[in-house]
Amino acid sequence: MTPWPIRSLLGLVLTLAANLCACAAVPGKDPTAGPEEPPAVGPHINAPFQAPDFGQWLGSFEHTGREVFDERFRIVAALGLQPGATVADIGAGTGLFTLLFARAVGPTGRVYAVEIAQTFLAGILERTKDYHVTNVVGVLGTRDDTGLEEASIDLAFVCDTYHHFEYPKAMLASIARALRPGGELVVIDYRRTPGLSSPWVQGHVRAGQEQVTEEIVAAGFVPLGEETFLRDNWFLRFRKADVEPSDPPRAQEQGQDSSRPPGTTVQKRCNNLILLSARRLLDVLPKHKFITN
Repeated sequence: MTPWPIRSLLGLVLTLAANLCACAAVPGKDPTAGPEEPPAVGPHINAPFQAPDFGQWLGSFEHTGREVFDERFRIVAALGLQPGATVADIGAGTGLFTLLFARAVGPTGRVYAVEIAQTFLAGILERTKDYHVTNVVGVLGTRDDTGLEEASIDLAFVCDTYHHFEYPKAMLASIARALRPGGELVVIDYRRTPGLSSPWVQGHVRAGQEQVTEEIVAAGFVPLGEETFLRDNWFLRFRKADVEPSDPPRAQEQGQDSSRPPGTTVQKRCNNLILLSARRLLDVLPKHKFITN
């Protein structure tokens, strides 16, 4: 058995430690950190929904005079939902559309009610008993993620909720991941027209139809058209692009793979380097005895 100087063993150990430290410093998204994009709106916009009174919001969301409530059956009909389809109602609120979708897709379909407040989800699931539907699933999302699984839905529906997206880029990326190939995104939101829209809309809704369209297209969606029967809201349809959008130029300049989250490729290389160092160490230990000089 060939003697192995202890300083050589220490060299291997130090190499492994250095690899670990270097890889720990690789830039990547901390799973506990917030989204990398700056917020489009402040957290105040969603503060009322942190601990909502379900009954109070039921009266606010579902009453005569609110356009999307008055036109709810026409909106659902325009979607052309087929039995067996899987739909996500993102920002489901009190379940106005969730419950109608559940009936439209039938028992072989599924509807995900996505909300940031557990109170809303509990209320919606309680209402399914009155509607005699059993195909509704509650999903608790976050400020920057729908919480939906990859390739799990055929249609994402966002009604009077887009302006509540604090991190629209992150949310659109989450929606794109959740959509199956060829899946559609429908967005309905308030018309924001200076001089015509109410002071409440002007102050509450951050972007108009043109800007929202630009943001959604930049996220990799293809416009399909517009329904024009609503007066106070616009109604847009998009399809998930077959090819995922590229990362911003800054990410490409840094040599990152645009189809992966920042740091993914580099992290994999680091993991391989650590594994190689560990194997070298394990190969040495059983084959050598050690000397101290």
